[in-house]
Amino acid sequence: MEFLLQVKICALVGLLVFTLLFGFIPARVKWFRDTNGSETHRTVLSLISCFAGGVFLAACLLDIIPDYLSDINSELEARQSDFPLPEFIMAAGFFTVLILERIVLNCREMRATREEYAPLIPDAGHGHGTSPDLESSGHHLHVDFQAHSPFRSFMLFLSLSLHSVFEGLAIGLQSTDSRVLEICIAILVHKSIIVFSLALKLVQSAVPPLWVAAYIGVFAMMSPIGIAIGISVMEAQLAAGTLIQAILEGLAAGTFVYITFLEILPHELNTPGKQLLKVIFILLGFSVMAALTFLG
Repeated sequence: MEFLLQVKICALVGLLVFTLLFGFIPARVKWFRDTNGSETHRTVLSLISCFAGGVFLAACLLDIIPDYLSDINSELEARQSDFPLPEFIMAAGFFTVLILERIVLNCREMRATREEYAPLIPDAGHGHGTSPDLESSGHHLHVDFQAHSPFRSFMLFLSLSLHSVFEGLAIGLQSTDSRVLEICIAILVHKSIIVFSLALKLVQSAVPPLWVAAYIGVFAMMSPIGIAIGISVMEAQLAAGTLIQAILEGLAAGTFVYITFLEILPHELNTPGKQLLKVIFILLGFSVMAALTFLG
């Protein structure tokens, strides 16, 4: 058991170091942060972003959702019900993000509208100023509240972080060192690509560099935290709250569905230029993750 504990601690440190390494490449290399480069530079950045979109699509369809459905269905085997509870939990995660985002965007729109209507010279008169022409004024509002939304990037970070905790938990709960190494290597390759793609999205969302570093640092700690929780459960011989874990996985899966299909893919595909090449890079990112899933 002592050797097994050492292997798990090594896996914990390895995941932390490699996640930080791959996460800080887009965050620290100026080439990824530069949005005013040449046409070729912008095209390459767009294609890399499309590759990341394919990675997230594969993570959603081939990793997060299958893991969740497997866990929740095993917990609900003894419960006889015709209600599709696993799908309902995912929908709850989807609508939670949708409602929160609409609230945030509505507040921003109201604030922008008030600024649009504010006079350049404050009226110090007696309230006889003419009211603005709402129809004509409305056409001056040219704010894109949704493209590369920092809020959506935060929700993407949140759902991936939650999933990373469960990945680490799977390592911490293993009872053989060979199985720990096998799962750790698979997660290490998978998470290196994921964190690179996440960091790229954060940079493109104009998230301040300090916050990008904080996001990556917190994300890097999620799998080690999961491993530590798993080790604690194994050492204390406690039964894990698998149903609660499965419900949280479902909420994270619903969040990820929203972010993947309403933020990442639409943003890249709705931008004009080189559409076929973009689709090819999305397929390439999906294929890499699908191959890793197959081999893993």
